[in-house]
Amino acid sequence: MSVGILGTKLGMTQIFNQETGISIPVTVIQAGPCTVTQIKTQETDGYIAVQVGYDEVKPKALNKPELGHLNKSGATPLRHLKEYRVEDTSSYELGQTLKADIFEAGQLVDVSGKTIGRGFAGYQKRHNFRRGPMSHGSKNHRLPGSTGAGTTPGRIYPGKKMAGRYGGKKITVRKLEVVQVDAERNILLIKGAIPGKAGNLLNIAPANIVGAKK
Repeated sequence: MSVGILGTKLGMTQIFNQETGISIPVTVIQAGPCTVTQIKTQETDGYIAVQVGYDEVKPKALNKPELGHLNKSGATPLRHLKEYRVEDTSSYELGQTLKADIFEAGQLVDVSGKTIGRGFAGYQKRHNFRRGPMSHGSKNHRLPGSTGAGTTPGRIYPGKKMAGRYGGKKITVRKLEVVQVDAERNILLIKGAIPGKAGNLLNIAPANIVGAKK
């Protein structure tokens, strides 16, 4: 696994291919800058990883252990920390700044984020169930219908699609294409939709392609 970067979703827009004129839907991401806050080795931690921090805040927003940890690398107070497993840490050092230019146009990435929370939702909204008859006398407009057998087993099987909390959980969208990189402003344009609303924290990492040469 390679080192990725943390960022913030700014919104969606479209750009046009200059050769074909086809519009490309893209998500605009403020990617970094991130600071390397810790380098873990096999000898000291039992595994090899690089930890990065993102989103500078005031010192009062963090507790003393967090501030002490960041002071070891000379980093400013950072709200979010993320680890990336790597095979070799020789190209990284404490306090190093990672920017959007670690990616390039045409590269495939995996993007993780928290989806928009929709609260407690019913069957139709949560699972795309069909509605019942809308004619006069029908008492099953948006009800679930039968949910299982009666006496045997006398209960609902686990995993049954029913009403409940919808959204508000972490998901990963894999193999999205980086369309454009603005190294000066640390902006990434990634093709397609990405989890969450504007302002959502995102984790962007190089795609883990099965069978690809490392």
